[in-house]
Parts: sequence; C-alpha cells; structure tokens
Amino acid sequence: MSFLVADIGGTKTVLALADCTGNQVHLSAECRYNSAEFATFDALLADYRAAHPSAICAAAFAVAGPVSNDQCETTNLPWRLCACELAAQFHLEKVRLLNDLEAVAWGIPALTPDQLLVLQTGNSHQRGNAVVVAAGTGLGQAGLFWDGQRHHPFATEGGHADFAAVDAQDVALLHYLTAQHGRVSWERVVSGMGIVNLYNYLAATNPQPAHPLLSKTQRDGGDLAATIAQLATTAACARCQLVMNWFAHLYGREAGNCALKHLAYGGVYLAGGIAAKNVALLQSGGFMNGFLHKGRMRELLATMPVTLVLDERVPLFGAARWLATI
Repeated sequence: MSFLVADIGGTKTVLALADCTGNQVHLSAECRYNSAEFATFDALLADYRAAHPSAICAAAFAVAGPVSNDQCETTNLPWRLCACELAAQFHLEKVRLLNDLEAVAWGIPALTPDQLLVLQTGNSHQRGNAVVVAAGTGLGQAGLFWDGQRHHPFATEGGHADFAAVDAQDVALLHYLTAQHGRVSWERVVSGMGIVNLYNYLAATNPQPAHPLLSKTQRDGGDLAATIAQLATTAACARCQLVMNWFAHLYGREAGNCALKHLAYGGVYLAGGIAAKNVALLQSGGFMNGFLHKGRMRELLATMPVTLVLDERVPLFGAARWLATI
C-alpha cells in the first residue's frame, strides 16, 4: 500500500503517493499547490484527497519549520500542523511530521547519479558527517551524523543564525537590513527573500531605473527573486547580475560555515529550488570561492565533496524513506 507524502514549503506544497523498495522511491499522483492559496494545510490536504482518494495507511509530511512532538508552526506560512489531528481528520493509521531539510537528508540515498551534479570532488573516498544546505523561500539546513556505518539525519534551524559580515560591503548590507528588520539572519541574504534584499540594497545605494520586466513583476505581485535570476541569466540587467553573483558568493560562504560546524567529510549537499534552477550560476566559481574562503581552513574544506541536488522531489523521497523505517 502506498504512503502519502508531502513537501510543505513557504511558496509551494507538493503531495504525492509513494512506494518504497529499498532506497528507491516511486512517486505517483504528484500534485503541486501554491501554499498561499490555502488558509490551512488541512484545506489543501482535503483538496488533494478529494482528487486522489486511493487507499493509504500512513503519511509523512516534510514541513519548512521546527517540528516538536509531531507538531509544527510553519516558519513562512500561517499554518499549524498536528499529526494526531490530521490522522483523525483524514482517517489514517499513522501521520508523522519531519523537518523538510531532514527529509532532504533522508532522500539523498534515493537519488541516482543523473540527479546530482558535483561541484567539488574533494576526497570522495572518506567517510564522515555530511550536511545539507537549501536556499528556497527560506534557508534550510540539516546534518547527517556518521556513526561509523551509516548516516543519521537530523534537523537544524541554522538558517536563522546571525549573518556575519566579513568586508565593507557586507557591513553596509548588514546596517541596511538591520534598520529594516532589527536582526539579520543568514536567511535574510541566502534565500528568495535574500535575493530581493540584495537587489533592494544595491538599488538604494546606486539608484537607477529598474528593468521594465522587474517593474511589471512587482506591480503584478509576482516572484521578484525569480525575475532577478532570469534577468541575470540573460544578461538583460547588470544590477541583477551583480545581485546573483553576490548571492552565489554568500551562499558558498554559509555552506562553508555549515561544513566546518559539522566537519562534513562525508559531503556538502546543496538542495532547494534556487540551486536546482541556477546550476550555471553555482558552477561559475563564485559559490566555490565563497565556500573555500575560510583562511587556514581552506585546505580542509577542499577535501569535502560538494554536490548539487538537481531533483526538487528529494524531500518527498526522504519522507517516504523515513516513514518506511519507523
């Protein structure tokens, strides 16, 4: 019998039915929803179950936010999820919640080589802890503890740790964002909102007319970060190119921070929609320059494999694998 799995994010929520065979996961009846169109996750799930009433006995939902006692208040949505309440409402024997980045960590063994892209080979034969860093609507991070035989994924909220400035431009950015938010986390600069924050900072310090497509996106309430990335890719907006290059460098710096904190000899995995949609940007050198920019620790970081996850379904794979083990 299939499991019901979900990847619940600030921008989108994806649900599917999953069947596991070892590490491999087969998905069916996959549906994507705009999260903001639903007042609650319960309403979204009811919509999905009405369209896909297949018999299921258990569900695992990967949620962008801290999970405690199978409950979660999502970080970038006004949703509250409770596993017991969802199980009762939808007549399921078992419902479990896990952090979305923990789900990504569980999902990595289900990926095939064509779903991954190596940015740094490092010492691929060494074993040890690993880390996942994912920039999307927010900035998610998770660790994988190596016990000598296998990895044990665990969630963190490291994306909300304090942003650290290392040069004059960073200091100016920090002052700019502090005036707006009071406190600046890494999520404020390495995420979709981070791309917009970087753009707004450059626009404020060097005023120039915005690109017409960006102005239209803003008027229409569209995805500004995606438009900035698009304009940078096509070289249609010099400011957007500066933003995305700066973003890649900052992303690399924070990934390097995570690698050091977890001593990630087992590898650093980059997940999330921004990485998967901007492969050329992360291959261009700015990311790895930021990653390795750690003074005396540069040589250590050079031994750690860095891999880009290309398949955005990995939280669904991970939710299914995790549910199959408990």
